[in-house]
Amino acid sequence: METPFLLFLGLAGGLATGAGYVAFITVLGVVPRLMSATKTKPFIHVYELALVLGVLVGTCLHIFSVQLSFPAFTTAFIGLFSGLFIGMAAAALTEVLNVFPILARRIGVFAKVNHLMMAVAIGKTVGSLIQWIFFSPL
Repeated sequence: METPFLLFLGLAGGLATGAGYVAFITVLGVVPRLMSATKTKPFIHVYELALVLGVLVGTCLHIFSVQLSFPAFTTAFIGLFSGLFIGMAAAALTEVLNVFPILARRIGVFAKVNHLMMAVAIGKTVGSLIQWIFFSPL
């Protein structure tokens, strides 16, 4: 009786998390914004497939506790794309919430909003590199 109950809870939790993730990506409009920014609208199916496969592979790696061993160059490549994804998600969220224009008006640098955005992007990049290089075991 315990195993079917645990299976049900795991499936329900996974469905709830997956639905939340899809809702988050949909509300932010990450895929349409990315397509319009890169002018790659004919490749919408590639974007969708990449999202689905990324979630499925990540979930399987997590569930089955797969230990992967890659050379440093490959790890850097994976880290780069992981950082790009997190950065795009954060940028889309701030754009949807209009964080930069509101912040720029409040601190009185509205004319320099591009500089503010670059400072945040460079700060996140440097912080991520420091954390990854010095505090992540290789």
